Formats: sequence, C-alpha cells, structure tokens
Amino acid sequence: MKAGQIVIAPLRQADGQVKRRPVLILQVWQPFGDLLACGISTRLDRLVPGLDEIIRPGDPDFAESGLEQASLIRLGFLGTIPPTDVRGYAGRISEARLLRLRERLSAWFQQPWRPPDRILGIIPARYGSTRFPGKPLALIAGKPLVQHVVERARAARALSEVVVATDDARIAEVASRFARVEMTRADHPSGTDRVAEVAARCECDAVVNIQGDEPLIEPSVIDAVAGALTHHEMSTAATPLRRPDELDNPNVVKVVVSRRGRALYFSRRTIPYLRDAASGSEAERLAAFAFLKHLGIYGYRRETLLRLVQLPVTPLERAERLEQLRALEHEIPIAVVTVEHESVGVDVPEDVARVERAMNQKPA
Repeated sequence: MKAGQIVIAPLRQADGQVKRRPVLILQVWQPFGDLLACGISTRLDRLVPGLDEIIRPGDPDFAESGLEQASLIRLGFLGTIPPTDVRGYAGRISEARLLRLRERLSAWFQQPWRPPDRILGIIPARYGSTRFPGKPLALIAGKPLVQHVVERARAARALSEVVVATDDARIAEVASRFARVEMTRADHPSGTDRVAEVAARCECDAVVNIQGDEPLIEPSVIDAVAGALTHHEMSTAATPLRRPDELDNPNVVKVVVSRRGRALYFSRRTIPYLRDAASGSEAERLAAFAFLKHLGIYGYRRETLLRLVQLPVTPLERAERLEQLRALEHEIPIAVVTVEHESVGVDVPEDVARVERAMNQKPA
C-alpha cells in the first residue's frame, strides 16, 4: 500500500457507526506500516473551506480513482488505520493532488487559529438515567430542568444558537416549546457522540457541549470556554477545589494544568500527590496546594470534535472512565480556563430541592 491510493477500510462516522468506506492513504507510517488516511464522502455539502477538496468527473485523475461520482476528500476526517483493516483497493489519485492535499493539511495545522464565527451550544439530553429517569423533564421551580439550562446558555454572549440534542420524543416535545431540537440516534455511548452527530449536520465552526443537568451554569463559564477556542482546538473549565469532602471523592474529577493553561492530566484520584503533606487532614492538604476541580463543559472546534469521536477508546480513558483522556492520549491539547463557579448539578431526585434552595439564594 502506498500514499495516494484509495482503499476500502472501516472508519468511524460522525454518528458513531463504523462503516467500510473509501479512504485515501495520505502517508504510510514506518516501521509498522500504519496508514494515515482520511475519509471520502459523497456529501459534498460537508466541505470544510480551505481544507477539504472535491474530486469530480472530468478531473484528470478521476477515472483512475475508482470513485463512481463526485466525492469529497475530507482532510478533517483523519484517522490511523492498521494495514490489516484494509478490505479492498479502489484506485488512486494523482501525485499532484496528493502533494496539494499534504501541503494544505500541513498549512492548516501550522496556521494560527482563527476565531470561530458561529459557535453552537449543544445540550445533550437523554431520558434513561439510571439514578433519575426522565431527569431533563423534572420540574425545578416550575420549569423543566432542560429549560433552565437552555435559558442560562442563551444568556451567554458567545453562542450563536442553543440546541437540545435528544433521542427521546418526550424530551423533544417539551424542549421544542422553548428551543431548537435535533433528534439523534438512540445508541450513542456518550453525550459527546450525541453532540458530534448534531455538529456533523449543522453549519458551525465550533461547539460548546453543555451538561444538561446543571440548571445553574453561569453564562460567563460558557463564554470563557468558547473564548478559549480562539487559540485552541479544544477547551474546558475548572474551578478551585475548596470543600474537604470533595478532595478524595472519585466522583469529583481533578485536573492539573501546565503553566500555559493546558491540561496535563485528569483523574478521579487526588492529583498531585502531596508527598510532604500526605498524612495531613483533608483541610491541611487543601491548604497546602491549589487543587482544581474539573467542570464537565467542553468546547471543540468542529473538525476536532468530529475527529475525536472517530478515535478509539484509549487505555487511560478506559481505566479512569473519563472521555477527555482520549483527547490527551491522542495528543489533542485541551485549554483549561479557571473560573469561579461552584457546580450544582442534578444527579438524583433529592437534588431538585437543593437546587431550588440555591436558586432562592442567588441575587435577582
């Protein structure tokens, strides 16, 4: 197999399904022969300007390509494929086109990030929560939970539009009264995959994935995460960890960051380990280091999100059960904005009263 060939191989789609499809080999990595490849699609409307390229009948290399109709070479849909996954040979593109594509891809990665013009706020909402079935529709202060989240997201200045992504007709019927709703497949393994399905068919430059169970999310947090996408392809938020009972709680995810504000690691364990204060009380350890608590909100450049959901689950992600580790293991840097926001989520029915009390205490 050589660079420039079009082969048939399984590739994960934006909707999470893995399908055999034509892919273009851009590079053969030695010494093991893994293939850097990109998808080829007949959906010409999904072209990313300045990155993707259309190959059409009448082009000098179209007949040799083995393609049956005009197709989109999707450089934004990159993946690494082992040679054993190749299931057939279709054709090849010209050396001139291959060189042009490689140069364009290299220039894309080297260019300064351009501020995204259109950023969607997408709220994934599913009905089947184990601990709280029907949670998005639970009434809080007289409104469905998902409506509170939509209203908070709409107060953010950075978002062009707020969308509820769901696979459930009951949620869709209620949410359509106050928001745009996009129906998705029912078998997505995560909210990120659900958000990616919507992003794949929507016109946008970037996406902020907003948790659907935080009715008190601060619009300023959404704006901060969206703003970080001006110079980064992925972003998230963290806040100083102040409560001693959260320090060793595995449900409270911690993050450590570099001096430039990029995530070094996320963990359910307390990180970093304080060697000199390890035997101290929780309060003493909190006083010894400025721990950061991760907030489950993410920003993505559109092409980064669509690439991320194609990547395989990684060992660290599997061990910690934290999706964001997949990005780090595949060397996608994550910008972390530090905010003053105490997350108040709804996990179980008993949390409704707690959130209502918090709403009553907030200044009007």
